[in-house]
Amino acid sequence: MPGEELSDALAAAQGLAAEGLGTVLTKLGENIDSPADGEAVRDHYLDAFDQIKAKGLPSVISVKPTQLGLDLSIDACAAHVETLAVKAESVGSILWIDMEDSSYVDRTLELYRGVKSRHPKIGLAIQAYLRRTPADIQSLLPLRPIIRLVKGAYAEPAHVAFPDKADTDLAYYQLADTLLHAAARNECLPIFGTHDMRLVDRITGRAKELGVADGGYEVHMLYGVRMGEQRLLARNGRKVATLISYGSAWWPWYMRRLAERPANVWFVVKSLVS
Repeated sequence: MPGEELSDALAAAQGLAAEGLGTVLTKLGENIDSPADGEAVRDHYLDAFDQIKAKGLPSVISVKPTQLGLDLSIDACAAHVETLAVKAESVGSILWIDMEDSSYVDRTLELYRGVKSRHPKIGLAIQAYLRRTPADIQSLLPLRPIIRLVKGAYAEPAHVAFPDKADTDLAYYQLADTLLHAAARNECLPIFGTHDMRLVDRITGRAKELGVADGGYEVHMLYGVRMGEQRLLARNGRKVATLISYGSAWWPWYMRRLAERPANVWFVVKSLVS
């Protein structure tokens, strides 16, 4: 994280823009307690869109449904998402909807389908390690979706998600191949959210084989992780965006991620050493 405030994230985004990197901004915090909290998050992001436009940054916003009150009311959450989608459209931007643990998938897909029918430029994160994901992607393709494919970071039972990294890696590439085929038919804009450079190399090679142009897909990575690789991909013509998290809720978010999947601890250690 570059800092806890939106201003910190915007300053970091400005520096990355100078190097040809786009950015995705997200304020940490999930599972709010009251409708007023959801309204505050909505208003925060409305202001963020205005500041991004004023600064001329290649930045977009990514939100978690529970941050907008999904636990409290799906209708109120949908209304907030609609407001943000309208705002994103008005400033020529994109709104991303993050995916949370498996208990939220059906409701999040419902939210996405509803808003996507009215606002084409809205994206959805999809988790490769969930066993249901191939069917979910097939169900979304008629919408010409914007999909950010990630591996998945929540603790899930083995009947819901692949417990082994090798199985998740295989699932990720197979899903990436599906999305690239759709991209070749102009039916999808795939975004590949991974720091696995072997996967990135395979995906870029496959995109070339299928005739998907560099702008026909993107690669997203986290702020502060493999920044050298991010810059190199951008210099080589790939479209790359860096996910910048900010906010005061970083400690519980960070520790929960480490506790839920021990592999994340090793990933952090390797990133710090490298």
